Amino acid sequence: MKPETAAKMKYGVWGLICGAVIAMIIGFAWGGWTTSGTTQTMTKEAVLASQAAICVAQFMKQPNHEAKLKELEAVSSWQRAEVIEKGGWDKMPGQTKAGYAVARACVDGLELLFKK
Repeated sequence: MKPETAAKMKYGVWGLICGAVIAMIIGFAWGGWTTSGTTQTMTKEAVLASQAAICVAQFMKQPNHEAKLKELEAVSSWQRAEVIEKGGWDKMPGQTKAGYAVARACVDGLELLFKK
């Protein structure tokens, strides 16, 4: 191999490596690329938000929701999730038991209604 060919190969390989690194930096910083761990976290947060919205809707669908909302407001803030769990509003159709995170997110959504 000629020395000038070896030099061109060397700079070509370094150019490919640097180009790939720059493309990854731009992709993750501004291109919207994510790792699988980040995507799984975002998916779990989206599912939790949708289940919390369904929980709030189930709570508000009951006929005496205004009285129940006042009762919930009277309970201390750290016990409100337990009230939601006992009422069963945090369970999605077909579920036997929901997670605590759904009840807590539901309470956070209902607390916005306290202020109205």
